[in-house]
Amino acid sequence: QVQLVESGGGLVQAGGSLRLSCAASGRTFSTYAMGWFRQAPGKEREFVAAIRWSGGNTYYQDSVKGRFTISRDNAKNTVYLQMNSLKPDDTAVYYCASPIGTMTDLTSRWQYFYWGQGTQVTVSS
Repeated sequence: QVQLVESGGGLVQAGGSLRLSCAASGRTFSTYAMGWFRQAPGKEREFVAAIRWSGGNTYYQDSVKGRFTISRDNAKNTVYLQMNSLKPDDTAVYYCASPIGTMTDLTSRWQYFYWGQGTQVTVSS
C-alpha cells in the first residue's frame, strides 16, 4: 500500500521560508516522478513543482520559479519543497503526489494517482 505523508507546514510571515517534506512508502520510490500541488480555499488544486525520478529534471509553476526548490533523497524515500520569499498568495494546503507509472506531463494533476493528506501553509502579510 502506497502512502505519502507530508510535513513541515505552518504559519509564517511574508518573506519567510518553510521546508515541506513528503515521506513515501509502499513502493520503489526512486523509480517514479514526484510532484507538489496546492489548493487554496475556493480554488482548484494547482501544480507547484515536480521532479523526475533521477532528480535531474525539475519543473515549476511560473509564480514560484526562483523562490521554491524541489528536491528528492531516494535513499530516504523523501521529496522536499524548499519555499523561500513566501507571499500571502502562497497560502494553501500543499499536497505531494506520485503517479502509477510513466508520465507524459508532470504538471497535470490528472496523471498523478497517489496523494498525501496535505499540509497547511499560511503566509501572513
